Formats: sequence, structure tokens, C-alpha cells
Amino acid sequence: MRTFNRTLGYLFLLALVAAPILLYFNAQAISDWWALRGYVPPAAVAALANRDTMTTYAKHVFYVNHPDLESNVNQFRSDCHETEKTIVLGCYHSSQDGIFVYNVQDSRLAGVQEVTSAHEMLHAVYDRLSSKEKDYIDGLLQNYYSHDLHDQRIIQTINEYKKSEPNDVVNEMHSIFGTEISSLPAPLEAYYKKYFTDRKVVTDYEDSYQAEFTSREDKIQADDAQLAQLRSQIDSEEQSLKQQLSQINGDRSRLSGVHDSQQFNSEADSFNAEVASYNAAVDRLRNDISSYNQLVDSRNSIAKELTSLDQSIDTRLTTQQPQ
Repeated sequence: MRTFNRTLGYLFLLALVAAPILLYFNAQAISDWWALRGYVPPAAVAALANRDTMTTYAKHVFYVNHPDLESNVNQFRSDCHETEKTIVLGCYHSSQDGIFVYNVQDSRLAGVQEVTSAHEMLHAVYDRLSSKEKDYIDGLLQNYYSHDLHDQRIIQTINEYKKSEPNDVVNEMHSIFGTEISSLPAPLEAYYKKYFTDRKVVTDYEDSYQAEFTSREDKIQADDAQLAQLRSQIDSEEQSLKQQLSQINGDRSRLSGVHDSQQFNSEADSFNAEVASYNAAVDRLRNDISSYNQLVDSRNSIAKELTSLDQSIDTRLTTQQPQ
């Protein structure tokens, strides 16, 4: 009987020792269970996860953070304090404490919520990686950045993070590369398959809404170059016309002093040809000025569109006017 009691005592002691160990290794699972108890993702949030082709695990991480798609910019600013410094369309609160996505209303920017949701989900995923996993993934990301990244927009974005968030650059690479670069080296593609069944769907969303900006920026740049060329041409035409007009005025004065009818008629033909050439040049100048003004109007219209697109995603705090 004593032996039996001693055995029970050993088992009880073993359980006491093992419980903290089991709790340690299952802490994330327990935390996830607690976060998801009774949680049903809103239809809009579930739709985002489906459109992003998130895997079962990716959805799990996404939903653990109770993603909130927010249309009220003031509420979004409250939830994502980064908006005080820069344009932010989403944020992830560390330690699996929430994901917030701004619900951009501009139909021209369809897909921005999907890319933002995937981006923030990858932040939450990165937060869960073990030190060993991070070392491996960080190496892949750094290697791609150093040797294979050629997209200037993304390079500029990474450089900005180096200045603003130097301790989180690789974390940002992890989200940016996964959602904005359509083709990655095989090891990275294999890694991201853990989170997307078809990652290209996400990068296509990115390409689509970015094109709304880049197409207009490219058109403005081309228009500016054409306007500069037209401006130079107009200036040259105006200078030439001034010289021609001076010549005409001189010839007209000289011709008025010719009294021989035969000489006058002979020189008048040449003078009239000179005037006709001048008038034709004036017409060309008027047409060029009209083309210039029309191009300015078109260019400014596109610039207004670009400004409206920028305003659609600008969630930064702005100064208020007094009454």
C-alpha cells in the first residue's frame, strides 16, 4: 500500500513538473484558442481572406487578430497611430493584438484592401516565427534584396523604412516581397506557399492599383517633356517672327519710296511673298500655342486625378481650420 502511494506521489510530482513545460510549448495554441473562442469573422473580412487565397493557417493567424476593415478615417487613425507620420493603409499590433485595414472607397483602387490585409497578416506570421526560422527567412530576404531586387519603387520603399524603422526593415521586406513581387526565388516561393495558395492573385491586385498611380505619373512626365519641347519651339517661332516682322517693316518702308512702277511691281511680288510667309508662320505659332494650352489642360486634368487618388489613401492627420 505504501509503494502504491509512493508511485502516485511520483506521478503527481511529474505532472507538476511537466505542466509548466507543456504550457510553455502550447502557450501560442492556448492563446489562439482564447482569442478565437466564439469568433466568427465578419463577411467582409472573410471575403478578403478568400480573395487573397490565404491558406488555412494564414486565415487562422489573420482571424486570431480579429481584423477590422474600417471606413471611418478617424477611427482608423486612432487604431493605427502611424498615420500621424506617414500614409498608412493598415497596421498590425504586435503580440497578435489586432489587424486594422483602411477601407479605401475609391473604386479605381480596387485591390488595395486585399494587398493591405495580406501585408498585415504576414507581419503577424513573422511575429510567430522562431529565432531559427527568422534567421533562415531573413537570410533569404536579405539575399534577394542585395542581389535580385530591381524594382525601383520597392527599393525606395525599403530605403525609407531604413530611415524610419531601421529595426523592422527585414520584417517589412517579409510583407512587401510576399505581396508586391510576383516572381521570387524558389526558396521564397516555397516559403510563401504556407500562406497563399496562389500568391500571384495578391501581386496582381498590387499591380492593378499601383498602375492607377504609375500610368498617370508616366503620362504627366511625358506631357511635361512634350510641353518643354513645345515651349522651346514656340519661343523660337516668336523670336523668328520678330525678326521677320522687322524685315517686313524695313522692306515696306523701302518699297514705299520706290516710284518706278515696273520696279515697284517687281519688288512688290517679293514683298507679298515675304508677308505671306510671315502670316503662315503666325498661323503655325497660333496652332502651336493652342496645342500647348490643350496639352496643359489635359496634363492638369490628369494631375487632378492623381491628386484625388493620393487623397483617397491619405489617412494622415491634417490641420483644421478655425471657425
